[in-house]
Amino acid sequence: MEQEFKVYIKSYLEQFPDLSSEELTFISSYLIIEKYGKKEFLFKSGEVQKEVGFVCKGLLRRYYVNEKGNKITTGFIIENNYATDYPAFIRQKPSKYFIECLEPSVIIKLPYDKIQEGYGKFKTSERYGRLIAEYVLTVQTDRVESLLFETAEERYLNFIDRNPDLVNRISLTHLATYLGIERQSLSRIRSKIAKK
Repeated sequence: MEQEFKVYIKSYLEQFPDLSSEELTFISSYLIIEKYGKKEFLFKSGEVQKEVGFVCKGLLRRYYVNEKGNKITTGFIIENNYATDYPAFIRQKPSKYFIECLEPSVIIKLPYDKIQEGYGKFKTSERYGRLIAEYVLTVQTDRVESLLFETAEERYLNFIDRNPDLVNRISLTHLATYLGIERQSLSRIRSKIAKK
C-alpha cells in the first residue's frame, strides 16, 4: 500500500514540472492521500471543502438535489482531474454540491490553508493556482453553453466524443441528468444513433 501511495504522489507532483525542489518539498509535506469506497462522499452539500482533491484512481460525480428531490449530475471526475467545487473552495463557503465516488477511489488532498501559504511564498505556485482556476472555469462554461446552444443529441454525441472511456463506467440515469434530459429520451437518442 505504501509503495502504491508513493507512485500516486510522484505522479501528482509531476503535474507541476516548473516547481523548485523547495516548492515540491513544501507541497509534499502537506499532501494527504485517502482511499474511498464506492458510494462514499468526498464532501456533501452544506459542507466547507477544506482540501482540494486530485483523483489518482477511480471515478466521482458532482451533483445537486433540486427542489423536486432529484439528483442532477453536473460533472464526472476521472483520474488526473481535480475533485472540487472550486468557487466554494476558494471562498471557503459551504458547497451546494455532493461529490460521490462511483468507483473505489484514491484521492490526494492538499489543505486550503497550505495552498494559500504556498501562493504567498512561491510565485510558481500562484501561477499553477491560476491555471487550475482557468481550467475549472472553462469546463463549467462549456457545460452551461452546451445546455444553452446544443440539442440533446448533440450534447450526447459530444460527450461520447470527449469521453469515450467514460461511457461504460457511468449509468444511463447519471448521464441523462448530466445531459439535461429524461432517461427515456437518452434511450431514444441512443437507439436512433445505433440504427444509423
